[in-house]
Amino acid sequence: MEEPTAQFSDEELMDNFLAMDDERIQLEAPEFEVEPLPVGFEDATALGCSCLAKEEEGNTAKMKKTTIKDKVEAFHLRKSLNLLDKLHEEKDLFIQKTRGELRVCRQRMDLLNKQQESLAAEISAERDANNMAAMSRLQAASRRLHTELENEKDLQSKITAMLKDSENAMWHIEIQKGQFEDFRKRNEEEAEARQRSLEIHAAQQLQKEKETLERVERNRLLRARKSLHVQKELGQKHQKLVEDAQRNHRIAVKFLKASLGRIREREQEEEMESRKHMKRRMDAVLALKNSITASRETLKKFQAWGQSRAELAKQKALTEKEVILAQGGDAFKHLVHQRRHQELEAQKRAFEEEQKLRKQEIVSRILKEEAEEENRKKKQHPPSKATDGWTLRDKTWKYISDFCEGKTAMPASHLLENEIALHPKPTCLLKAISSESMQMDLGSISTEEEVLAEPDIPGLWSKEYKTHQVSKKDMEQKPVGGTKMDKDILARTMEQLRSGVVHKQVVSGREFKGRPFNSKPEVIHFKDFDIGKVYKKKITLINATYTINYCKLVGVEEGLKDFIHIDFDPPGPMSAGMSCEVLVTFKPMINKDLEGNVSFLAQTGSFSVPLKCSTKKCSLSLDKELIEFGSYVVGETTSRTITLTNVGGLGTRFKFLLDSEFFEMEEPQPIMKISSLYTCEDKSLYEKIITSLSEQQLDINESSPVDIPSRKESEKDETEIVPAASVITMAPSEEQAEITLGEVTEGEIGPFSSVKIPIIFTPVIPGEVQTKFKVMFKNSQCPTLYFRATGIAVDVPVWVPRATVDLKICMYDRLYQDSIIVHTRSKAALRLKFEVCKELRGHIELVPETGYIQAQSSYSVQLKFLPRHSLPEDAGKYFDENSRVLEAPMTIWVADQNKPVGFTVQAVVTTSDLEISPLEINFGYCTIYEAIRTEISLSNLSLLPQEFGFVGLPKYVDIQPNDGFGTILPLETLQLDVIFQPIKAKEYRFELICKSEINRCFKVSCQAVGVHPPLELSHYQIKFSATALCGTTVSRLYVINSHLSMNKLTHSLPRIGSEEATPVGPTSFEFLPPPNSPITISPSVGTVLPGKKCLVQVVFQPVLPHEVILKEAMQILNKEKENKLFQKETVQRKETWKPSMPVVRVHNRDRPTRASTPHTQELHRQELSVSSNEYQAAQANLARSFQGKFDRIVVPCVVASGDIKDRKELEPLSFSPHNTLYLELWCPAVAPSIVLTSNKGNSVLNFGDIAVGHRSIKKITFQNISPEDLALEFSVLSPSGPFVLINPSKKLCSGESQTLALSFSPRESTQVQEILDIITKRDTLSLTLTGTGVASMITCSIEGNILNMGYVLARESVSTTFKLQNESSLLIKFWMQLESLSRKRDETRQQLPKFLTSREQRTEIVGTQNHNGQSVFSVAPVEGLMYPGKAQEFTVTFSPDHESLYFSDLLHVVLFEKKVFHQILLKGAAREHMMFVEGGDPLDVPVESLTVIPALDTEHREARSPSPEAEEIKPILVTLNYVQFDTDTPIPPATRELQVGCIRTTQPSPRKTVEFSLDGVAWLQHKGFSIEPSRASVERGQTKTISISWVPPADFDPDHPLMVSTLLQLRGDGKETYKVIFVAQVVAGI
Repeated sequence: MEEPTAQFSDEELMDNFLAMDDERIQLEAPEFEVEPLPVGFEDATALGCSCLAKEEEGNTAKMKKTTIKDKVEAFHLRKSLNLLDKLHEEKDLFIQKTRGELRVCRQRMDLLNKQQESLAAEISAERDANNMAAMSRLQAASRRLHTELENEKDLQSKITAMLKDSENAMWHIEIQKGQFEDFRKRNEEEAEARQRSLEIHAAQQLQKEKETLERVERNRLLRARKSLHVQKELGQKHQKLVEDAQRNHRIAVKFLKASLGRIREREQEEEMESRKHMKRRMDAVLALKNSITASRETLKKFQAWGQSRAELAKQKALTEKEVILAQGGDAFKHLVHQRRHQELEAQKRAFEEEQKLRKQEIVSRILKEEAEEENRKKKQHPPSKATDGWTLRDKTWKYISDFCEGKTAMPASHLLENEIALHPKPTCLLKAISSESMQMDLGSISTEEEVLAEPDIPGLWSKEYKTHQVSKKDMEQKPVGGTKMDKDILARTMEQLRSGVVHKQVVSGREFKGRPFNSKPEVIHFKDFDIGKVYKKKITLINATYTINYCKLVGVEEGLKDFIHIDFDPPGPMSAGMSCEVLVTFKPMINKDLEGNVSFLAQTGSFSVPLKCSTKKCSLSLDKELIEFGSYVVGETTSRTITLTNVGGLGTRFKFLLDSEFFEMEEPQPIMKISSLYTCEDKSLYEKIITSLSEQQLDINESSPVDIPSRKESEKDETEIVPAASVITMAPSEEQAEITLGEVTEGEIGPFSSVKIPIIFTPVIPGEVQTKFKVMFKNSQCPTLYFRATGIAVDVPVWVPRATVDLKICMYDRLYQDSIIVHTRSKAALRLKFEVCKELRGHIELVPETGYIQAQSSYSVQLKFLPRHSLPEDAGKYFDENSRVLEAPMTIWVADQNKPVGFTVQAVVTTSDLEISPLEINFGYCTIYEAIRTEISLSNLSLLPQEFGFVGLPKYVDIQPNDGFGTILPLETLQLDVIFQPIKAKEYRFELICKSEINRCFKVSCQAVGVHPPLELSHYQIKFSATALCGTTVSRLYVINSHLSMNKLTHSLPRIGSEEATPVGPTSFEFLPPPNSPITISPSVGTVLPGKKCLVQVVFQPVLPHEVILKEAMQILNKEKENKLFQKETVQRKETWKPSMPVVRVHNRDRPTRASTPHTQELHRQELSVSSNEYQAAQANLARSFQGKFDRIVVPCVVASGDIKDRKELEPLSFSPHNTLYLELWCPAVAPSIVLTSNKGNSVLNFGDIAVGHRSIKKITFQNISPEDLALEFSVLSPSGPFVLINPSKKLCSGESQTLALSFSPRESTQVQEILDIITKRDTLSLTLTGTGVASMITCSIEGNILNMGYVLARESVSTTFKLQNESSLLIKFWMQLESLSRKRDETRQQLPKFLTSREQRTEIVGTQNHNGQSVFSVAPVEGLMYPGKAQEFTVTFSPDHESLYFSDLLHVVLFEKKVFHQILLKGAAREHMMFVEGGDPLDVPVESLTVIPALDTEHREARSPSPEAEEIKPILVTLNYVQFDTDTPIPPATRELQVGCIRTTQPSPRKTVEFSLDGVAWLQHKGFSIEPSRASVERGQTKTISISWVPPADFDPDHPLMVSTLLQLRGDGKETYKVIFVAQVVAGI
């Protein structure tokens, strides 16, 4: 065995300890961190624990004294101590193992000695026996034992030496541990102190928690007592409120009785008025009928007149044409000019008419504004009496009438009886004014306003009503004006309310939130209002806050100010629960629904009360849609009533009629169309007639019945034309209708009323009668209502209500029963006999067959129906095999009556079979980790629904839905899923049994093969969370190989069905995801060893399909090209525009089409790339309109035995299709909540090339497209990176956009990329930030970054040059800095000298320096500018002032004053003489000694130069390792080299060369050394190589290295002698 560490010296241990300095460690170790005290603990300490505070202050002061340097030193010592402990344990274990091996070696040596003794005895015995063969064999065995014994002795010596070295190292470790013993004890004491402080802290925390718990318990008891007190006070207040309410209730009942009596009297008066009103309306309808007749005659006259005018115009045109043709002119041209002239004249007249209409509109608006102004004045001042003079209104009407009629004289005016001035006698213009404006004018000049609002209880609003008096006892409970605190609160609140400031209300530590005042009622609703009337409503505002509050009226919305007036007297301060009243007055001026709010301002905030104003509307309905009269004998008459109800506030006219009749409810229709041959005068006259007709009809529809007689008179005088309401009825049937309407079929239905209409049934012919009716209304907004009436006419006293007994659908071999009721109208008892037709007597039975029915009563007979399978053959004509309908006639014979009573038994007979398809199912191969689903069809051949269920299913089979149970509808086919999941690997054969509700069985046979694959998955289904578009969701699973042994008794073995088991070994797998899927699986291929598992990562990243994006991009590209083409065509059209219309049409006809051909689309598709602007814009548009998507992906995983590494390059593994595993992935993709609106939706923000040290800022805008506000979080960018987020935010409201500013400031010359994630609760938006720093494009001509100046004579100098090439596009400023001249040089000199460390750990850069204080190396130029593409040359000068081999320095190339771009190590050596020797192993340190510096002048140097007899001999160590391998290949010799050189100098010297010679070359050759050359000369500036090789001689002992020495003499300007020591050894090769 080999020893890893033979000896640990003090120097090596120190090297290990100091190597820790290179590691980055924290200044404070975790053991020295002080946990911060909680806030509560600090408060408790500050209050009462002064002693503990003093102790903590003392401890804190001590901890502050511990400096960072002490902590770092302690950490290093602790780490060194742990390392010593670890080395001690390892060395102890190694010593124990070595001693065990030594013990075993000695035992083996004893055994070999014993065997040798026994062999010696046997050899002597055989020698005596003269058995030479046995003696030879025993001697050979003795030699073998001797050889083994020698080997064991050598091994024992080696193990002994190794054990001794290990024990020495162990002693050194023990000594070093003893040195750290004090630190160990101090560390344990500090740990104990920390533990004690933690215990003290825990005790103090426990004491604080106990005090807090006691305080909480006291507070809870106080709150409980307070709540009991408050409940008691509330109970007393509630009792007092109940007594007050009862007292007020008794007072209110008395007023209620009086008001109810007055209401009944008013209702009687209203009923009388309604009857009178109905009579007046009937008279108006009769007058309207007469006017309709007159208008029809007038229309006929106009039609005849129009036809005659057309014939005359035609004849006139023909005459003119003949005259022109006779004169030789162009008749067509003349007619065209004449027609155009007529059209121009018609347009001119139409324009004049339009101007007149506009003037009329302006005048009507002026009049309306004047009327409104008069209304406002009348509200402010009392109305004055009407004067007899002309008013402004009369003058205006006079001017309008004169202007329209072309008159100059003013017609006489007259007054109506209502003491207001009316307009002059109606003219055609006055007829053009709508009745709505007339009603507005009449209402606007009325002297009184009718107020409809009245109190529910009379007397409550009167001033004489006495308010409720508060008892003296209640008054004494609180001082007048309140307490002093109440007065202060009142004063402050009044001041805040006056200033309009809203404050929070906090009472007993609770802040009031919510509506400050509650309204009763909650909504102010004015229903069914009339224009011109005034409505009033009172609302009550109740203070719902905790204490005193105020209420101030703000007003109503702008659209309601003209109609709503609020009367509100601010009540001042209101205590909680108090109320005030608000009077709302509504004066409607327009017939329109209004909605708004009445706004108030309270101390705690504003609130509003909703306000609604609803116009009158019709809401009509019938109480029934079907009227059943039942059975009646022919000749009888009966009636039913149907009620028409109007729950709306607007009445209308109705008419009941048959569904086959047609009726139009007075809708204005155009009388006739104007012929194109009419002249302009005829057209204008016809338009005037149509306008007057429509407006007169509007007057009739909207006027009251009182105005109808006056209108009749005016119509007779002026003979105006009124449109007719046509009633078109179908021709009456020759047969008399059996179901008819009563006498009242039409009329008016008022608001909130109902009308009952009788429906009469008079049967004429036996049988069922059905009639449909409809109800039509004059109001076009009311839909037509329909209803129907049915009845049965019978002609015998005995009848069956059900002429057809429908048994619905019946199954074969099932019994069905029903009860048949027989009625009689006879006044005597009758004998009945029930008879079944002979064909169905085996299937139908009536029980009993004979019975007696009493007078005017009923009788019940039982029907039994048991259909058998022979029913189709037995029933014959009564059974339809196609529809499977049975219609069996039954007869009831009545005694003393020839005509029997018949009824029919009807049934649909069906089968009860269920059909399953297929009847055999083969599931194939299925693994035990998955389930196979197949569909079967279950068809119901019956016409009835049937319940079914699959029973007796094995454990590995499941049927869904509903576990195989359910109800199947008639003739329905259900698709059922049969799920098979094997539990072990074998062949399965089983049956599925389906039973119906009547216990019928249907079977399905199944077979399958169960497979146990050698691998399994930890998850077979992964449900990804909803992932936004372009987002990423990662899930992980394991592929497990649990097949460890072939013992089938302990576990089931992987196999396919009943085949042989899969052998134990590595198993490979491969996932095969579908192409173009958003799923990435890594690794997709791998090998799993037995008992191991492999981690697989599944990544879901939804993206838009490339083809969809290309299609959208093509549309954007085509639209841009179309816009460009359209603009180009527009410019060309403007340039080539001509007034001729045919030319323009030809141009449009010849315009090239814009539709792109498939070839151009393909070219555009090829032009589009992923980085194109159109592609990115299309991707952004699709992302914004993305509606979400759900994909279910199944990924197969094939399994094969063997390792992937063992297969050949193209040889695939033998994957078995039966061992395939399946991974199901649910992938829901949703629309992103935030999208980029800038940068064309591209999430990659490229800053481009930026110079190092410079800064670039870019902005990017994103928008929240989700319906909710989002809280934003941003991922942390690299603190040392160049990217910085300048303006992060925390919230983004729905629909808002926000702009982020990002800066890029590269610190180094490299391309940088980082990901900035904008994180919301819904998804994450990732921004890719990229940029490139371009400051490092500089190359140096020096290879290896080391510039060796070579050997130079002391006090001489040598120079060399190098170049820096600027290959970037930037102007770069540079600085050259030497490490020896840096500011940190003085700090490094204060540290421990480097020569005290080992050579491997010496990291000094600055070597030996000049004694005169000047720098050894210098460079020029020191600073400057490097232009793009140019090179800068630098000169380095080496000037040593004394002899040394270790001159070195580090040159820094600094760019942009910040970055150290390049470092060049400068090296050189100086000699006093011109010769030098290089090579050999180092024997000294590269640092000068601290001895006294010799004088630099020549005299002292010559005085100090030694004599030739005392010449110093310098040693050179050359180590040669001869590597010996076990193979038979030739072994190369061990070689080394020495360099002898001559320095080129400018000083005069007697010798131009350097000669060297080696002594004792022959003796060295005897030792195996070969040296070439042993003697030579070297020219100035040249070097000569001395090659040294060594091969072990024959007598070389490998256990003892060879050490020889010889002298090397150099002669130049002086003489130097070197002692070359050769150390050669043989090492074993690996």
